[in-house]
Amino acid sequence: MQIRVVYSASFCFNIDKKIKEVCMESINDIWEAVLDYFKTRVSETAFTLWIKTVSLDSSDTFDNGAVTIHCPKTMHKNIVSSVYSDMFQEAFLAVLGFPVKINYVCDETSVSQNTSSDINNNDIDKHLEDYKNRQFTFENFIVGASNRFAYAAAKAVASDPGSRMETNSMSNYNPLFIYGNSGLGKTHILNAICHEIEKNFPDMNIMYIRAEEFANEFYQALQNKTIDEFHNKYRNNIDVFLIDDIQFISGKTSTEEEFFHTFDALVYSGKQVVLTSDRPPKDIQSITDRLKSRFEDGLLADIQPPEFETRCEIIKRKAKSLNFEIDEIVINYIAEKIKSNIRQLEGVTKKLYSLKNINDFEPTVALAQNVIKVVMEDTQPLPVTIQRIVNEVSRTTGIAVEDIYSKIQKANISHARKITFYVVRKVTNMSYEDIGEEFNKHHSTVMYNIEQIEKEMAENSKLARQVNDIINNIKSEQ
Repeated sequence: MQIRVVYSASFCFNIDKKIKEVCMESINDIWEAVLDYFKTRVSETAFTLWIKTVSLDSSDTFDNGAVTIHCPKTMHKNIVSSVYSDMFQEAFLAVLGFPVKINYVCDETSVSQNTSSDINNNDIDKHLEDYKNRQFTFENFIVGASNRFAYAAAKAVASDPGSRMETNSMSNYNPLFIYGNSGLGKTHILNAICHEIEKNFPDMNIMYIRAEEFANEFYQALQNKTIDEFHNKYRNNIDVFLIDDIQFISGKTSTEEEFFHTFDALVYSGKQVVLTSDRPPKDIQSITDRLKSRFEDGLLADIQPPEFETRCEIIKRKAKSLNFEIDEIVINYIAEKIKSNIRQLEGVTKKLYSLKNINDFEPTVALAQNVIKVVMEDTQPLPVTIQRIVNEVSRTTGIAVEDIYSKIQKANISHARKITFYVVRKVTNMSYEDIGEEFNKHHSTVMYNIEQIEKEMAENSKLARQVNDIINNIKSEQ
């Protein structure tokens, strides 16, 4: 006799609860839950750069309703406490069930007396450890029609970094520029290149960094008058330079200028440069033409969403790594429902494994359907907030966040404020009244400023490209 199992709405609800349940028996469990809260609410770049690098004081008991978050540097503390304070409040409330007071402290010690070269080498090692993922290798990268060219180019670079090879129609691998939407494996490839070069050329110095951090380090060097040390670090002590999300320097004039000279110094001295972006150079609108030309002078390789067979193979490979068996019908179902994001494919597989391992739920199509729903909900783009827009305008223009919100009428600050009003209106479609309330301005002032920036953009193509790139960067972080 066959028994048919019917999955009721209440069953699915309970599954959702099981999937999202967090058992917190220690301070580490609480902190991990807080980090998980951030993972679905900020971009991967922001999480890696600002959230992952802070820590919760291990002596906290929550008895006094307060916690302490340790930050590695003063700049770090300033960014986290100003930009992410509200989100930390929300995270602890969601995890603990009650609000807490958060204290931010800086662990930065006085400047070491080490030589510049020692400092630079240590920094290089630090960057590698911050970003390298030992799981991301060429061996476990699933190759298909959608990524075969990028994979082959990356393998060639890793086997002979900095060389100008002659292979079929590909004559120049430096720089290698890999582009594609989020979640398709660009970071996996960067890590794989890093590991392969480490293995084949152990004496080479490798720098792996996100473009946003490069910009922040540059600004900090300008403020601290340590630009010579910055140049030494990025131009003289690197054999291989891997930089993620290069689109985030677009429109930041001084950063672009600095990166241009850094790029030239490395490439023309035979050092390998590999860049990733969510779009090809020609579509990074406000980046300077000479940088576009430099990027396009090398090899461009795109990564497209994986085809059905590749998606199935990704699921199988992930299941195999977990020592987990999934029926072919379930694999096909998942691959059919999730078509454009590798992280989601792997996420569904991991959740099915957890449900099998912890609750002994068999990975059926019905269960996969529910898990897919949960994963898709967890990875839905968050609504763009004004704070995110202000942060991006600040990074692009170099005007401090607090100045954009202020009443200061200096020309450069007022201009950044006008751009902010325009972008808020364009991206969120908020009313002039609501925008004015947010910035303590009359709605007529907001309307006038938006009209002014629109006129400027119509007459100034460079400004138009800069503003459009701000909008694209905001949308790409969703």
